[in-house]
Amino acid sequence: MMISDKLAQAMSTQVGRELAASLQYLAIATHFEREMLGKLAGFFYRQAAEEHVHAMKFVHYVTGAGGKVILPAVEAPRNDIDSAESAAKLSVEWENEVTRQIRTLMDQAVKENDYLAQDFLRWFINEQLEEVTTMEALLKVIQRAGPDGLLFVESYIAGLGDPHS
Repeated sequence: MMISDKLAQAMSTQVGRELAASLQYLAIATHFEREMLGKLAGFFYRQAAEEHVHAMKFVHYVTGAGGKVILPAVEAPRNDIDSAESAAKLSVEWENEVTRQIRTLMDQAVKENDYLAQDFLRWFINEQLEEVTTMEALLKVIQRAGPDGLLFVESYIAGLGDPHS
């Protein structure tokens, strides 16, 4: 086995967090779809899919390293999204929390001298820079546009294309 039980368990917990993030982004996407803001909905549907991919990366890493994945209960998403700004703020908070979680995993891998895990986790550390930056930019654009300017935000999202492709 190339991964400790402790790190395998911590990564299993992260699988649940990534799946919870996927559900949260799905809840946000449905809010925007109900509001007929298709570009914002699409953006968050893509985020939801990406978080699911992240969960699967952890699953495959742990099993590939000979560890056992123990799937945790997944936290229910918040469904009280009432504005684009609250959705973006929630997204920024979520991505900052995930960044802290990934750092904690890296700290454990360093403590255990698990160089393979460190290499694996570096991808996530770099990914979190992109995720936090993207969500902070979206929040700023939404705040500048104001609640009556969401069609401008739709144009902004359309201009981004899919940054994850």
